[in-house]
Parts: sequence; structure tokens; C-alpha cells
Amino acid sequence: MKILQTLVLSIAVLLSIGGCKTDNLKLEMLKRHQSEVEEMKAINRINDIPAPEGYEKIVLNENSFGSWLRLLSLRKNNTVYLYDGTPKANQGWHYRVIDISTGNKDLQQCADAIMRLRAEYFFSQKAYDKIVFYTGDGTKMSFVNHAKGERYAVKGNSLQSYQSGNQHECYSHECLLSFLENVFGYCGTYTIKDMTDLKAAVYDIAPGDVFVTAGSPGHAMMVADVAVNKKTGKKAYMLLQGFMPAQDIHIVRNLNNQSISPWYELNTNEWVNTPGKIFALTDLRQWR
Repeated sequence: MKILQTLVLSIAVLLSIGGCKTDNLKLEMLKRHQSEVEEMKAINRINDIPAPEGYEKIVLNENSFGSWLRLLSLRKNNTVYLYDGTPKANQGWHYRVIDISTGNKDLQQCADAIMRLRAEYFFSQKAYDKIVFYTGDGTKMSFVNHAKGERYAVKGNSLQSYQSGNQHECYSHECLLSFLENVFGYCGTYTIKDMTDLKAAVYDIAPGDVFVTAGSPGHAMMVADVAVNKKTGKKAYMLLQGFMPAQDIHIVRNLNNQSISPWYELNTNEWVNTPGKIFALTDLRQWR
């Protein structure tokens, strides 16, 4: 509905412009808006987002993290909302919104969004023992241990675990989200960096890889998909992110090259200029 409203508004603006020299501009803008509306209707998952012209998506193992990412649903309402339910002020950075909850606390930010996706993937595989994250002081936060009643508290200058009174193991999705709230509170960009290795060959970029700069503030973004040019072998990739304050996870636009947005060309001699953060290619990392 918001897309159609935007289209109607744009048409009204165009009709108010006078002069024969603007006729071609009017027609071009109208066609572009119509094309965007039709494209939005056809795109329901990340995998539905077409590769740039001349490119095709790389082949992935059907049970891989990258294949799982491609199947993530996209919301029909393409508005990014903050954790408190208000629309984000700047709606110009994102291409589409991923249909995953944000929660009602200011917790699921950039690194947290990546940890959420990683945890959801293992949860979907019932690989509960792989849902593990490490805090800055090296404390291991395990979903399996959480399911058995383990909780955490800060004592002095360190984070310590203790056993709660919970006598029943819980592996439900609700319990996963409860566990992740703890993770988000004690983990951050340093967690992502510590659990990944530098990408030895940038050209091998793959869905699920992450760009990370650790710190306060740091930032982290995930590679959502990768495509390769059938003639030149050149690669292109999409990026997704969470952000501050906590908000809907979204696929970002390429504001520097609108002709291929939301894709980015992989240029080994350039910086990666994304909405909100500039990364070096040496910030690209893969899960250990």
C-alpha cells in the first residue's frame, strides 16, 4: 500500500511540472515507479531478488547457511520499524525488510542481528549444540546449557554462570529468544570477530560471510547472497544489517551504484561504501 501511495504521489508531482522538455522525464520516472511496484510484488524471499544483468547466483549446498539465508521471507510492508514500533526516521537506506522479529527492547542491533540469524539457522537444523556465543571475557553462552537452566550474572568484574531453579529442559523457539536476549546483552561486534577468521581469498566471498569492525561503536554486516558474471567471472554481493537503535533487519541499498542496487560489485582495490559504514575488504571474515 505504501508503495502504491508513493507511486500516486510521484505521478501527481510529475503532472505539476510544466514544459515539453519534461515529458520524457515524466515518462521515465513513471515507468521506473511502475517497475518497482511490480518487482516488489514478485519478490517474497531473498532468493527472489534477481542478480544483476549478466550475472547468475553461485551454486550452494542445499543445507548450507547461505541456502537458508536465501529462503528468508521479506515483508510486504517495506518499512523499517524500531524496537518500540515507531518507523525509522531514514527509510532510504534499505531495499527490503526481512521478516524476522526485532523484540521490544533496544537489544537486537548490528552484531546481534547476525547472531540471531546464525542461531535461527542452527535452530532450524535442530543443531542446538552449535548455538554458542562467547562474551568479551571469554564466557561461553550455550543454548543447550540455557535450556537446562543455566543463567548469567555479573559479579565483580566478570560474568559468571549459575543454575536457576528451572527443572525442565526447554528447546522451544520462545526459549531460544530468551537465550538470545542474554546473548545480546553481553556480546557484540567483538564476539563476531572472535568467532570468525579473515577471508583468505576475498574473491571466495560467500553468503553468510561478514564484514566486521569491532569496537564501541563497531559495526557488522552479513553477505546475503553472491552472484558471478558469466563472461568476466566478476562477482557481486548483497548485504544485510541490523542497526542502532534496535530495528528490523534489512537488505541495504547500494547508494553509490543505483544501477545494480541492492548488489555491490566486488572490486579488490576499493573500499566497501555501505549506508552507515565504510568497510575495508580486509574486514571480510568467515565463520570458524
